[in-house]
Amino acid sequence: MSERQHVTVLCGGDSPEAEVSRVTGRSVAEALGNLYDVELIDLAYDHLPPLDSERTVVFPAMHGPFGEDGQLQALLDKAGVSYAGCGAESSALCIHKINAKATIAESGFERAKDLTFIAKSKPSADIIMASLGDHLVLKPTDSGSSVGVHISHNRYELTAILEQIKDGHWMAEQFITGREMTIGLLDGKAMGIVEIRPKSGVYDFQHKYTNGATEYLYPADINETLACKVKTFAENAFAACSCRDFARLDFIITSDERPYFLEINTIPGMTPTSLLPKSASCIGLGFQPLVRRMVEPAIVRAVQARAAT
Repeated sequence: MSERQHVTVLCGGDSPEAEVSRVTGRSVAEALGNLYDVELIDLAYDHLPPLDSERTVVFPAMHGPFGEDGQLQALLDKAGVSYAGCGAESSALCIHKINAKATIAESGFERAKDLTFIAKSKPSADIIMASLGDHLVLKPTDSGSSVGVHISHNRYELTAILEQIKDGHWMAEQFITGREMTIGLLDGKAMGIVEIRPKSGVYDFQHKYTNGATEYLYPADINETLACKVKTFAENAFAACSCRDFARLDFIITSDERPYFLEINTIPGMTPTSLLPKSASCIGLGFQPLVRRMVEPAIVRAVQARAAT
C-alpha cells in the first residue's frame, strides 16, 4: 500500500493578518486531515522552516506580507518544494494593488481613478481632492484583509486620515458607489458570485472577521448576462496576472451595471466567515472538496518534478 501524501500547512508569521492566518491554517489542516498526512506549522516569525522536498507539498495559509507578496513562494521555489497557489512573481504582482490594476487593464473590468504616494512625502488633502474628488478610499498598496483601509467623505476627514499615515506606500482611490462583490476562481475558472453587505456600510477588517457583522448573498442576485460577463472578466484577470490554482477577485457593480475591479487575493481566507468557500458552495463544492482541489495541483507538480529527476 502506497504511503499517503504529506502536506505541510504553513500559517502565522509576523503579518498584521497572522491571527486570521492561524484560523485559516487550522481550518485547512482539519479539512485535509482525512485525505493526507497533514502537518500544521504555526510560524512565530516570517521564515521557511526545514522541509523535505521529496516528501511534502506546502499549503501556504499565510496572509499579508511574506506569505502573499512572493517572498515565501520564492523561498519554496529555491528549496525545490512544491506548493499550492500562485507563484512568486504572480503573488508579488497581485498584492500590489496598483500593479494589479494596471495588469488587468484589458480584462474588461472598469478601474477607479487613483493616486499613489509614500507616507514620508504624502500630498495634501487639497491635492488629492483636486485629482480624485471628495469621496475617497485610502489604503496601503500591499496589504490584505482590509488592513489600514480608510473612507473619507470630505476635506476634514481626509486631513485627519493623512495625519495618521506615518509610513509605507499608499493609494487614494475614488470611492465607487455600488454593490460590493467577490468571486472565487479555481484552476482559472470562475465559481459563484458573492455579494457582501456589511451592516455598517463599510467592509473593514472588523466586519470581515466578526460573525453577524456582514450579510452575504450567494449566489448574488444579479441577472445572468451580467454574471456571465463578470465571470469572463475575472477569468481574464486571473490569466493576465499569471495566477495559478486558485484566487479570489473583489469588485463593485454600480447601479448602471458596470463592474469595477478592486483587487485579486492570491491566498484567500479559509475561515468560518471567509468568501472563497461561499463562492465554491454556489457550484456545489463543499469545504473539504474545495481544499482538496486547491492542493491537488501542487501534488501533481511534485510528482512530475520527482519523476523528472
